[in-house]
Amino acid sequence: MSNIEYIVKNARKNILRLTYEAGRKGAHIAPSLSLVEALSVLFADNFDFQNDKFILSKGHGGLGYYSVLHSVHQITREQLDSFEKNGGDFPGQPSRQPGNGILYSSGSLGLGLSYGVGHAWSMKSLNKPGKVVVVLGDGELNEGSVWEAAMLANQQGLSNLLAVVDWNGMQSDGKSQDILYMDLEKIWSSFGWDVIVCDGHDIADLQRAYAQEEGDVPKVILAKTVKGKGVSYMEGLREWHHAHLDEKQYEAAIRELEDTDGV
Repeated sequence: MSNIEYIVKNARKNILRLTYEAGRKGAHIAPSLSLVEALSVLFADNFDFQNDKFILSKGHGGLGYYSVLHSVHQITREQLDSFEKNGGDFPGQPSRQPGNGILYSSGSLGLGLSYGVGHAWSMKSLNKPGKVVVVLGDGELNEGSVWEAAMLANQQGLSNLLAVVDWNGMQSDGKSQDILYMDLEKIWSSFGWDVIVCDGHDIADLQRAYAQEEGDVPKVILAKTVKGKGVSYMEGLREWHHAHLDEKQYEAAIRELEDTDGV
C-alpha cells in the first residue's frame, strides 16, 4: 500500500468514527468522503505548508479536511477528536484558526474563491513564494460571487491560484444538473482559466492533474467524484449529505475499509 493510499483509508475511517461519535448531531459525512483523495494527494505531495495557503470554500467538507490534516500529521489526534465539541477548534464547518492552519471560516458557501483571489493577488504583488489552493463543491458554483472572483483572477493573471472543484454532481437539495445545469469545462474555460478534468478518486490521475505545468493564468482542476465515496450504502444518495450513524451502520461502513491498518 502506498503512503497516499494509507492516508486516504485512514482519513475515511476517521470521518466515519467522528460522525458516529457525534451521535444524533451527526455530520456532513457524504461531502467529506467525496473529497478525501483530492485532499490527500494535495497535502501529501503538492503543498508547501510553509508558503502555500489553503482555503476550503466547500465548508460541508470540513470533517474530510480535518481528517486528512491528521493523516498527514498536521494536527494531533487530540485536536481531531475535538470535532464538534464545545470549546474545540474544529466545528462542523471550518472556523478561522490561523494557528491550526485554518485560514477561512466557510459556513457560507460561494465566498472562498473571492478570499483566495485576495490572498493570491497579495502574494503576487509582494513577490511572495507559494500558491493559493481553493477547494469548492460543484453545488456552490451556483453562487454568482464565484464567477465574479473567477473573472478577476484571470484579469489579474493570478497564475499562483489553483481551484479544485469536488465535482460529485450532488448538493443538499439533489442532483446539481437538475437544480442549475452548467457545462463546467466550457464555463471555466470561457473565464480564461486553464482547465484540467480528472478522476477525483484515482490517485495517479490526481497526481497528473496537480503536476501539470502552470501557465500565466489561474488553473482549475475539475475532479469527478462520488458523494459518499467508500461506503456503498451512502454513495450518490442525497440523504447522506448530513446524517448520523447508528452502531450497525458504523460497523458495516468500517468493514468496507478493513483492508488497511486502523486509525
